[in-house]
Order: sequence, then C-alpha cells, then structure tokens
Amino acid sequence: MSNLTHELTIEGVAYGGSGIGRLEGKVVFVPFTIPGERVRVRILRSKKNFAEAELLEVLEPAVQRQTPRCAYFGRCGGCAYQHVDYQTQLEWKTRQVRDLLQRVGHLTDPPVEAALASPMEWGFRNRIRVHSENGRTGFYARHAHRIVDINCCAIAADDVNAELARFRKNPHPPEQMTLSVRRGVNFFEQTNDGAAEVLAGVVEAMIGAGRGLLVDAYAGAGFFGHRLADRFEKVVGIETHEGAVAAARARALAHELYVCGDVGLHLGEILEKADRPRTTVLLDPPAAGVSARVTDWLGVLQVRQVVYVSCDPATLARDVRALVGAGYRLNRVVPVDMFPQTADVEVVVEFLCPAEASSSLCP
Repeated sequence: MSNLTHELTIEGVAYGGSGIGRLEGKVVFVPFTIPGERVRVRILRSKKNFAEAELLEVLEPAVQRQTPRCAYFGRCGGCAYQHVDYQTQLEWKTRQVRDLLQRVGHLTDPPVEAALASPMEWGFRNRIRVHSENGRTGFYARHAHRIVDINCCAIAADDVNAELARFRKNPHPPEQMTLSVRRGVNFFEQTNDGAAEVLAGVVEAMIGAGRGLLVDAYAGAGFFGHRLADRFEKVVGIETHEGAVAAARARALAHELYVCGDVGLHLGEILEKADRPRTTVLLDPPAAGVSARVTDWLGVLQVRQVVYVSCDPATLARDVRALVGAGYRLNRVVPVDMFPQTADVEVVVEFLCPAEASSSLCP
C-alpha cells in the first residue's frame, strides 16, 4: 500500500473518531469523515492489519456533513466531530460503546441506552491545558508534537478564553499551562459542569435509596461520595491524591471517611469487614481503568451492587468482561456525553449481585 492517493468509501466510525474504510483488504482509518462518504485519502502509516490516512477531499459528502464552527478544526488535536450535527455525535458514541462491549467485553447484547446529551454543546469546558513555545500558544496538532497557535477555543467557557487572551499577551518560556475558571485546584475535577450534573444524576438513579455502606473508590475530592452520603449509613472513600483527600475531608459529614491510598491495597480490607449484602462499590477510575487486583477483590468479596463510572469505554469493556466473568450481572449501561465535538464519552455501568450468589446476598 503506497503513499499515493486513493479513493474509498467510509463504512463506519471507530471509537477515537476516525471513519473506517477498506483498501486492498485492509481497514483504513480516516479522520473527519462520515459513513457513506466517498473520499480521497493519502496513506500516512500502514501496519499489518490496518492503515491510517489523511483526508484530502470529500468526493461525495454525506447529508449530515456541516461546516465546523472552529477555524482550527482539523488542525488542532482536540475536536473530532465538528463536521457533523450533535445528534449524530450522540448516535455514534452510543454505537461505539455497544461495539466495544461486544468486541472487547465479549457481551452478546449489552444493555446500552442512548447517550445522554451535554446541556451545552459549545463553551462548556471549565479549563483547558495549553502549550507555549517559539511564540505559539495553543494545543498540539493531531498525532504531532507541533503547537497549533489559537486565539480562542470554541468548546471552552468564556472565562477560560479570557484567561487565554491574557496568557497570550506576554511572552513565555516553553511551558504548559492550565487555564481554569477555578483557582487553586490541583487535583482532578470534572471539566464540564453541566454534564457532570447529568452524570451524577445517572449515578444517583442507579444507586437509589442506598443502604449500609458506600465504598467510593477513586473518590477524588468526594464528588460522588459526599452527595450520596445521606443515602448510606457510612461512606468510605479511597483516593491517592493527598490534596483531593484533604478537600474531601474538609467537607465530610460525621459518617464519611476518606482514606489516602491505593484502591487495590485498601478495597479488600474494607470489604472483608463490610456487610456486603448492604454494600455498594462505586468505581470512578482514571482512563487506565481498574487493576486486576480490584476486580479480583470484587469477585472474591462480592457486594450487592457495583456502579462503574468510566472515561474510557475501551478499558471499561475489559473490566466489564472481568466482572461479568466473576458472576456479576450487567444491568445498565448509560453513556453520558461529557465532551461534545470530541471523540470522548463517559459511561456509567451498573452491576448487580452475582447471579449464582446465595439469597442472603441477593435479597
């Protein structure tokens, strides 16, 4: 397969945002394309089973194609979907979550619900991380360590863009800078406040009235644990970041306890002492997902309910496979669009007590 130009038809959209075509029996990934389009491309990288290409021309555009709002779209590495309307983005993300659960999670018919929309399609980011070097300030280009100089980000909040304008006024040594509407926060918080409330609402609905113990694993500053505390007799949060733990402890109620440490190390000792038929474990890990040690503990010390909040459907699918293999029943899968115009999507999954467990565990 040469680097000459080729024509192909886009058949689907993969998780990550690229359209899927075929050439000489090989899958070809082409960004910024829509299923049904006939396109002209140039192959950039060719591997054994697939190739990556750049889009040169849309020969036959799909009816969903629209003009991107942002002048940097296609050059900046942030957004992937500005060339289609928002409803189409939601449909793609729903389909991608289902596909990953089938291919990676080995589930025949996963109960994936339609992706929930962000309240804002534009201007929703409460922070951005920009890079400054050689007189340029902005984001890295797609698949390149080259800064795309930007004056304004279409998915960032007005206050963030105002910070960007102030940052650009003064020359800077090579550095990266987080520009945020919040000051003094040095730990992870959700980037889209409106969609974070949608996400929290899904988690609250899954958990329902609550019961004895909530284990908030990867608790951060207690975003979930604190707001769910009134539904449980006790909340135990586990988090590695000392600053986040301090923030969680500062507003904790008397029955909330936040432990600074690794989930894999602490989860087992907490569950061994717990009344597990009355316990919910909430998992909200980083993109890498949970470790095998965590899924092993949940398999051995089985609880009534596990709710998993994921920012990476691929690692989620891997972990779903492990938990279903341990006997848990996958009950609900709800994608939540935390990042419109991008290829990213959050997913909330509910597992119920193992199908083969005793009636004392599954009342």
